Amino acid sequence: MSQIDIKRSHNLSQADARGKVEQIAKQLGRKFAMDHEWEGNTLHFSRSGVDGQIKVGAKQIHVVAQLGFLLMALKGPVEREIHRYLDEEFS
Repeated sequence: MSQIDIKRSHNLSQADARGKVEQIAKQLGRKFAMDHEWEGNTLHFSRSGVDGQIKVGAKQIHVVAQLGFLLMALKGPVEREIHRYLDEEFS
């Protein structure tokens, strides 16, 4: 398995940051048929070949994703896509 680990600082309230993460999750869900659910301030997401979480902290977003064997070769593009979504919502 291959892991993606991205941290991004933010200047929003935790509630606003959580709302933006929810928007990202919905976009990814539509684009990649990905399921998600919240547990406190951590969003868990999954689909075939990918499991991960996004922790929404007071000043930081932390994305961790485990890519299965078939998606390991796509780690770079997947990581760039995550950065793009974070840039759109948190820049």
